[in-house]
Amino acid sequence: MPRLISPLALALIGLILLGDGAYIHAKAWLAQVLLERAFDRSVVTGEAVKPWSWADTWPVARIEVKRIGASAIVLGGTSGQALAFGPGHIDQTVDAGDRGIAVYAAHRDTHFRFLRNVAIGDVIDVTRSDGKHFRYRADASAIVRFDASGIDPATQDFELVLATCWPFDAVTSGPERYILHATLMATDE
Repeated sequence: MPRLISPLALALIGLILLGDGAYIHAKAWLAQVLLERAFDRSVVTGEAVKPWSWADTWPVARIEVKRIGASAIVLGGTSGQALAFGPGHIDQTVDAGDRGIAVYAAHRDTHFRFLRNVAIGDVIDVTRSDGKHFRYRADASAIVRFDASGIDPATQDFELVLATCWPFDAVTSGPERYILHATLMATDE
């Protein structure tokens, strides 16, 4: 009897873990669908539109890397709720397209999973919720400690940073972050 219980228990635990992992990715996908709709309404109306009534945030931008087919809606702020549903815009940084550095952060296993495939020289398009569009070129990447990013908030250039946890395939959180830096190339207002 104990021999039968052991495989059944392992199979049940495996199914639970598989379901939990699938739930996280399904939630991330569904959230991006709802965020996409709210973002499109924000662009049309010029007002912040919440993706669902209880949301503590709203879409502020869309990031696209067309070479790899990646797209994500960015939320205002980096609260735990915001990061559960999409990349967040770090409040203490400027909006994309403004002088200074705009920083967006997201989880490595969902919304910024695509960063592993972005190459130096790739074009990163950012459309803000006011409809303004900015084109950046990825020009550097680095792996840094969370408390030593090297990001200069006082820069006078027009810069973008996409940040996520490192390493990409880790199953536990750690102190390192992957930073992708880009510089503004063009503005299509």
